[in-house]
Amino acid sequence: MDWLALTCRAAVLVLLFLPFGASDDRLVPGKPLSTGSTIVSDGGAFALGFFSPNNSTSTPAKLYLGIWYNDIPELTVVWVANRETPVINSSSSSPVLSLTNSSNLILSNGDGSGRVLWTTTSLSATPGPSTPAASFDHHTDTYLPGMKLRVKYNTHDGGDRLVSWKGPGDPSSGRFSFGFDPTTFLQVFVWDGKRPVLRSAPWTGDLVISEGRYQQANASTGVIMYHAILDNDEEIYITYSLSDGTPHTRFVLTYSGEFQIQSWNNKLLAWEVLVKLPSAECSLYGYCGPYGYCDQTAAPVPTCKCLDGFEPASTEEWTGGRFSMGCRRKEPLGGCGDGFLALPGMKPPDKFTLVGGGKSTLEECATECSHNCSCVAYAHANLSSSRSGGNVTRCLVWGGELVDTEKLGAVFGRNTLYLRLAGLDVTDGKRAESNAGRIALPVLATVLFQTQTVKCVTSCSSKIPEGKSEQWRKRKNLSFGELDVGNPPHDHEFPFVRFEEIAIATHNFSETCKIGHGGFGKVYKGMLGGQEVAIKRLSKDSQQGTKEFSNEVILIARLQHRNLVQLLGCCADRDEKLLIYEYMPNKSLDATLFGTYSRNTPSYPITSQNILFLTFLLFTDDSRKLLLDWSTRFNIIKGVARGLLYLHQDSRLTIIHRDLKAGNVLLDAEMKPKIADFGMARIFGDNQQNANTQRIVGTYGYMAPEYAMEGLFSTKSDVYSFGVLLLEVVTGIRRNSNSQTMGFPSLIIYSWNMWKEGRAEELPDSSIMDTCSVDEVVLCVHVALLCVEENPDDRPLMSYVVFVLENGSTTLPDPNSPAYFARRRIEMEQIREDIQTSANSFTLTEIEGR
Repeated sequence: MDWLALTCRAAVLVLLFLPFGASDDRLVPGKPLSTGSTIVSDGGAFALGFFSPNNSTSTPAKLYLGIWYNDIPELTVVWVANRETPVINSSSSSPVLSLTNSSNLILSNGDGSGRVLWTTTSLSATPGPSTPAASFDHHTDTYLPGMKLRVKYNTHDGGDRLVSWKGPGDPSSGRFSFGFDPTTFLQVFVWDGKRPVLRSAPWTGDLVISEGRYQQANASTGVIMYHAILDNDEEIYITYSLSDGTPHTRFVLTYSGEFQIQSWNNKLLAWEVLVKLPSAECSLYGYCGPYGYCDQTAAPVPTCKCLDGFEPASTEEWTGGRFSMGCRRKEPLGGCGDGFLALPGMKPPDKFTLVGGGKSTLEECATECSHNCSCVAYAHANLSSSRSGGNVTRCLVWGGELVDTEKLGAVFGRNTLYLRLAGLDVTDGKRAESNAGRIALPVLATVLFQTQTVKCVTSCSSKIPEGKSEQWRKRKNLSFGELDVGNPPHDHEFPFVRFEEIAIATHNFSETCKIGHGGFGKVYKGMLGGQEVAIKRLSKDSQQGTKEFSNEVILIARLQHRNLVQLLGCCADRDEKLLIYEYMPNKSLDATLFGTYSRNTPSYPITSQNILFLTFLLFTDDSRKLLLDWSTRFNIIKGVARGLLYLHQDSRLTIIHRDLKAGNVLLDAEMKPKIADFGMARIFGDNQQNANTQRIVGTYGYMAPEYAMEGLFSTKSDVYSFGVLLLEVVTGIRRNSNSQTMGFPSLIIYSWNMWKEGRAEELPDSSIMDTCSVDEVVLCVHVALLCVEENPDDRPLMSYVVFVLENGSTTLPDPNSPAYFARRRIEMEQIREDIQTSANSFTLTEIEGR
């Protein structure tokens, strides 16, 4: 996209890193840019030059060096260089922009005095990772796609900020600014000078996948915006991108302090304001006073309310619409014996203290607050999804007044605030019941509830961690009457979790907690025992649900391997059947490789509490591919291969997965793969080589020919699926794409032809071309083509695949031409229809990790 090519920082690259020489559209030493001339970006979307603001009232006119949209009729400036030092345009003084031989940009007044009005730092003439471009990191009032707003952990300098214009015709720095909270990095603000005006919710670390969708007035073209919150060891930054075909869209901090998302409407020939913040008066910072909160879910408009256990400090002021005095407690606290009320769906208040050193669990966070009698509230979140460097958590505690709190509701309710109340308020059972999703518990009960939840399952006779009360050791025997697993052992025990506890963990199965769905039901994200988990809830009207439920419980309970997803517990309560898995923060391989999460994600409004820390996190193409460099991809390939080898050979059972695909390979915080979804798996006896089924399940494109056509399956069926997956990981191309395979009917045919022509090294995804090992790439392609042989007997065993991938080989046999098997059209279409529409198959569409 052209607007990505010329952001404020990228402008210097456009200007400097072009060959020196005479040209009308390039800035070169000896040929300065003067008034009336411009440099236009390659696609024509942006121009660099001198401008005078449209609404300027100064005489004579002041000139500024800036960048503006070049392909729309309305002058819209997105960046200004000399906003504090404008040039007075006159016959005797006309500004010029020069490029020196030392690669510095210099703006001077052009009157021969040599007065420098603005300059860059020294820049290398050769682009590369080390090129300093700090001069263009100073944003003005506009935030464009591809730009970054960042703050470094160790400098505490406040980081990057957007700074508003002073007025509609005055680009100099205005009163308002936007950026990170320099003291915590966990939230962002809009300030009026030094006074906060708007504040986001503290970051939870969630990698919640979504997209912002907006429809323009009188236009068929919508705006789809992808946001990303990323961090590493040095800094945290925010960025965003737009989908293909989206019109010019920008964030702007106006001179009046409004934070707007604007999109150019080609029919109206004007900027359309899609979002304007603050969206409600009570969302202004601290508007509802101490212990008051802005209820964004209230109808017809958001309004101030008192937190539970509090009442207006002045009824007269409150009823008069004046909320600054806030609220007061109904009952004074009695000491450390008081309890806590869980308030989900809240934006926690400001002025918190971060404790626990980034390593505390929810129980430890609760204890930290409960043991400190002056602590009035706490909130906890797991930030590990944002970093690959171990388990990082966020424990916030409050010791003073609670200011600037909001109720966000189910959509943005990623924070739960635990509020200390007097015992009478906490134990009011009717009151707890009248507030859906709120659980009133004393601290001790809170800790017990969290710690009783199953932490892990190590075998068929898993042990509950030591120290748990017998009342939390509820176990049941599974019924094997409907299982298709050969001869299972009797008296198989497995930890069960009560349905009520799961309902609490998922906010009563709120849609905002849903992270996937399929023929058998839905998958939700929740928090149990201080641990993020994924919960699969089987549909009540699924005729095959019990079978798949039991299948997964029995199989995964028997299996323990680092490349298989871990089952933590389950629930069978009347007609409710649920499975609890470890939560995988980096989503599925399919989502990370192809970005499938952008297609099925619900659309949410952007409001003041989530702007940029929107609880949106959608990786752009570039940032997503940064996670999947060649080293990571090769490790994923080997990890999946080891997981399959365990299923086929190294476990006590021989298990055929039958639905191996990119969507069923999940990635943990360190991008390590884990095979998931064993609802369709089958167990083979010791001497069994293959089996036949009339019920063909799986995903078209991954299924072996003999399985798709005849229902025959074996370990070699999984080998075929692995071969397809391996080609997808190497190429970054979907198995059934022909738009990226030079017209060949499938990725397999395309890859085989490239290998046959000796061009296998050209197959990798373009994003990894510069970093991948050619030998490893060619080896992977060769192995993949052997795995997708038409004849199952010609496919290697996974033991051989793992050995070759781990050790390399120069003696691999040549693969045969892959089968572009000529099925009868009606038969093939029927198979495809059965696979895609049958309620008996569970193909999870991840919009987030699970």
